[in-house]
Amino acid sequence: MATKTIILLGIGHTNAHIVRQWIGQPIETCRLVCVSNFPTATYSGMLPGTLGWQFQREEMSIDLKALCKRAGAELIVANVNGLDLRSATLHFDDHEPIAFDALSVGVGSMPVGWRKHRHAASFVPIKPMQSFLSRFNRHLDTIVDHAQRSPVIAVVGGGVATVEIALCLQQQCDKRNLPSRCKVEIYTGSETVANGMKSRSVGRIEKILGARDIPITTRFHVTEVGDDYIGTSGGRREAADVVIWATGAAAPSVLSKLNLQTDDRGFIATSKTLQSLSDPRVFAVGDCGTILESPSPKAGVYAVRQCPVLWHNLRAILSGGAMKSFKPQSDFLKLLNTGDGRALLEYGSMTMHSRWCWHLKTWIDKRFVSQYQVKPADISE
Repeated sequence: MATKTIILLGIGHTNAHIVRQWIGQPIETCRLVCVSNFPTATYSGMLPGTLGWQFQREEMSIDLKALCKRAGAELIVANVNGLDLRSATLHFDDHEPIAFDALSVGVGSMPVGWRKHRHAASFVPIKPMQSFLSRFNRHLDTIVDHAQRSPVIAVVGGGVATVEIALCLQQQCDKRNLPSRCKVEIYTGSETVANGMKSRSVGRIEKILGARDIPITTRFHVTEVGDDYIGTSGGRREAADVVIWATGAAAPSVLSKLNLQTDDRGFIATSKTLQSLSDPRVFAVGDCGTILESPSPKAGVYAVRQCPVLWHNLRAILSGGAMKSFKPQSDFLKLLNTGDGRALLEYGSMTMHSRWCWHLKTWIDKRFVSQYQVKPADISE
């Protein structure tokens, strides 16, 4: 029987689940190929806590080489430069092309505006997450060494991630015992922070930020990032020695090289079965795909919920079976790390902020990422 090939492009939450499933349930006579720009994957839920020195970096990291070896899959660390649908072949800058029978694209997203400002010395985009901590720490160390005043760190964005980063970053700065205390500030173009959360939770978050002396500047649309400032189109400027860019989701540049139908923001357009509208052999999951009939916010929880649907549909497309549709949930548990050993929980109409909420979040996060972290003893020689 001829061998078939599944390619996973990007090993984010959803595609990582396929590799994990493959360990115990490999598809017979099928080759699994994993493609990534990095040899590791980062679990986004633990990034703010790691920034706040609550966790070690390896606790949020997944060793893709070890995971793929345990699954009997191939790992290719390379850059993609094209997709030929006629021959069902993925092309690379630095690797020979690979033909596929099914392709799942899960390359995530980039923060809106990252290209425009990337040449500014102060600019540190939150993604790619694999290199964020190294880029940020290197830049902060340089600023602190040459600072003539208290360094100002501006966190730009309006979502929950912005709040977590600001609070956990302040925790790191406090633990560093710097000669001059860093000032952490939030800038958002929105009316408030924590977009997507209920007004009661937003009010609670604003009080937490106020108590921690982290100011919020709203309706501040950053159009210019300089080496030591951020500015608006109206000419307003504010000091910023480090600019952490944590804006909303934008399509990563690799998607434009795949020649697939997209939505109006450049994300791959899919049906409810997560299949590209351009070719049913191609799937798009997590942030990089948009179900046109029922679009969801670009949030990791949806990528996780897509896991069983993608696993079923990859098997179905190879065997000719029936496809399943993904039905996004309307509400879900939200846990926000406040960087002080506590977390804010929102579920339904309930909002609370306590230490046990942080322990719950930590338990959930560590339990999730541990599924993909392979110990040396787990890898058969």
